[in-house]
Amino acid sequence: MTNQPATQTHGQEGMIIPAERQSVTALCVSAFLAVLAGLALRLVFVHWFPTTTDDSATYLQLARNWVDHHVYGLSQNGQLVPTDLRTPGYPAFLAGVTLLFRRSMQAILLSQAILDVSTCILTAALAAALAPAGSRRRVWIIALWLAATCPFVANYSAVVLTEVVVAFFATAALGCFALGLRQEPTRLCLRGGSQWELPIVFALLGAFLTGVASLVRPEMPLLLGVAVLVYGLRAWRPLGARKAILFATAMVGVFLLPLSPWAARNAISLHKMQFLAPRYATVPGEYAPVGYYAWTGTWLERFRDVYFTVWAIGEDRMDVNDLPASAFDSAEEKARVADLIAEYNNSPELDVSPEMDRQFAEIARERTRRHPLRTYIRVPFERALTMWFTPRTELLPIDGKFWPLREQWEDSHAEVLVTGGFAVLGYLYAALAIGGIWLACRARPESGVEGASSGVNLWGMALLLGYILVRTAFLTTVEAPEPRYVVSCYPGVLALIALLGIGKKRHRKAR
Repeated sequence: MTNQPATQTHGQEGMIIPAERQSVTALCVSAFLAVLAGLALRLVFVHWFPTTTDDSATYLQLARNWVDHHVYGLSQNGQLVPTDLRTPGYPAFLAGVTLLFRRSMQAILLSQAILDVSTCILTAALAAALAPAGSRRRVWIIALWLAATCPFVANYSAVVLTEVVVAFFATAALGCFALGLRQEPTRLCLRGGSQWELPIVFALLGAFLTGVASLVRPEMPLLLGVAVLVYGLRAWRPLGARKAILFATAMVGVFLLPLSPWAARNAISLHKMQFLAPRYATVPGEYAPVGYYAWTGTWLERFRDVYFTVWAIGEDRMDVNDLPASAFDSAEEKARVADLIAEYNNSPELDVSPEMDRQFAEIARERTRRHPLRTYIRVPFERALTMWFTPRTELLPIDGKFWPLREQWEDSHAEVLVTGGFAVLGYLYAALAIGGIWLACRARPESGVEGASSGVNLWGMALLLGYILVRTAFLTTVEAPEPRYVVSCYPGVLALIALLGIGKKRHRKAR
C-alpha cells in the first residue's frame, strides 16, 4: 500500500483538498497584487509624465471629426476632407472614449492604462499557453508580474499613440494562435456537417484579432503571414495538403472580415481599394521623397539622426554638419549632398522636389553599388539594435543621453541613472528571453503526464519568435527606426522570459 501525498487526496469526488486550496488562494492573491502594481505603475506615468506627439494631434483630429461631423478626415485648406492617412482602429478607440466619457485627455489616458493592465493578463495567458502542463500556474504568475512591472509598455499609457491598443490585440491574437498550436488539428469538415477541432477555432479567432490589430497598425498582417506559415506546416500531415491549404485560406478570409468595411469605405469615398494605409502616409496629391528615403537608408542607424533628416522635411531646415561621417563616402559626395540640402533650405515650403529626390536616389544607388552589404545587412542590423536597445526614455522629460558619461553625470545624476537603468533593462530582457527559450527547448516531458498538449508548446514558440524576427526585419526598412515600433512585441518577450519558471520543479524531480 502506497502513501499518497496530501496534495492528491480528496474527501469527496471533486472536492479540492486544503493544500490545493491554499495554493489557488496564494495564486489569486499574487495575481491581484500584480494587477494593482501594474495599474499603479501606469497611473504614475499618466499623472506625472503625460506627453503628446505630432501623431497624437493627427489621431485626435481624426477622432473628433468622426464624432462631431461623422467624417473620417482631416482639415485641409479650411475644408474637412476624407482621408486614409491612418487606419481607423485607434481613432475609433479615441472616439469611443469620447462618447462614453466626453472629451477628456485624462479619460483617454486612464482608459489606456486599464487596457494595458488587461494586456498584462493576456501576456500571462500567452506564457501559460507556451508552458508545459505542470508549470503553467508558475509561468502564468511570473509573466503577469513581468508584464505588470515592465515600464517599456506601461509608459505608453500616458501618450496618445497606438502602442497600447495594438499591444492588446496583438497579444490576444498571439495567445489564440499559441493555444491552437498546442494540439494537432485532426478534423476540418465543411460538407455534411460543421466539424471543427478546437485548435482550428483558436486559429480563426487569432486571425480575426489580427485583422482588428491591422486596423490599428498597418504592419500587423505580418503576424498573419507567420501564423499561416506555422499553421500550414503544423496541419500539413494530419489534414493533408488540400485541407491545410483550405485551412490557410479560411484564416486569410477571417482576417479580412474586420478590414472589409474600411476597404469599402475607401472605395466609395476615395475611389481606391485600400485595405490598410498608404505606404508613406501621404495625402492625395502629396509627393513622397522615396529617393531621399533610399539615401538615408544607406547610412541612418541612430534614432537621434531621424530628427535632423526624415522628420525635418517640411518642418525645419537641415544642416549637412549635423549628419554623421557615415553619411558620406567621400568629400565629393558630401559636397553633392550639401548642395542638395542648400537647395532644400532655399525652397519656399522646405520640400524635397522630384528633381532633388532623383539626385538623392542616384547617390543612394552609387553607395549601394560600392557597399551592398552595408545597405542590405549592416545598416538594417544596426537599425534593429536601435529599435530594441535604445533606452526607452523618449516619452520622459529627460534627454536620454548617456555619453560622455562624466559630462552627463555632472548635468543630472537622475537622468543618467534612469537612462542607464532603462538601457540595462532592455539588454536584461533580451538575455532572459534567450534563457527562457533555451530552457524550454531542452525541457523533457514530465513523467506521468501524457498528451502532446502537456509538454512545451514548441510550435507556439516558433510562431512567436518568427513574428518578432519578421516584424523587426520589416521595420528596419521603415524610414524612421523608432524604438516604439517594437513595443507591441514586448508581451511576447516577457512570455518567453516567464518560461524560465518551468525549470525549478523539473530539476528538483531529476535529483
